[in-house]
Amino acid sequence: MSVVLLLYASREGQTRRICECMAEVVRSQGLDAQVRSLSDPDIAYALAQCERLIVGASIHYGRLPPTLYRFIAENHERIEALSGAFFCVNLTARKPGKDTPEGSAYVRTFLRKSPWKPARMAVFAGALYYTRYVWYDRMMIRLIMWITGGPTDVHQDVEFTDWERVRKVALAWVKV
Repeated sequence: MSVVLLLYASREGQTRRICECMAEVVRSQGLDAQVRSLSDPDIAYALAQCERLIVGASIHYGRLPPTLYRFIAENHERIEALSGAFFCVNLTARKPGKDTPEGSAYVRTFLRKSPWKPARMAVFAGALYYTRYVWYDRMMIRLIMWITGGPTDVHQDVEFTDWERVRKVALAWVKV
């Protein structure tokens, strides 16, 4: 049975939730799906066992996590040999045109910094978890939301992820 490995780097858990949603789609197509964190100590073993790879990472303060770039650097040869895909999760993607690889400054930066150039990429809007943030993060993110016209009520969490779009992208990626 074909194994699809879904790896994520997530701080508040939204990217993990997106991977889990994609894994459900993968399994519905008769494939085995494994969801793991990029910081999992057994990642090299899981990578050696898979036939397809989906990697997702979220943006925090304008940057993808260093663990993503470290994973790519350490496993570049194996990643290139797989049928791989990458998705980026960020709050900017809540705006039309910013939810595509072509419209995402974060994806452009990723492609500039990474030796891996995945053939399949997507950008998904994440979630705003004001009630989970520490005071400093809550105030900084509120300021960013105020500047960019987003929600600023720190007593309310907001989920921007379009779950139907996540499922459609996952299905398209496993049908390849």
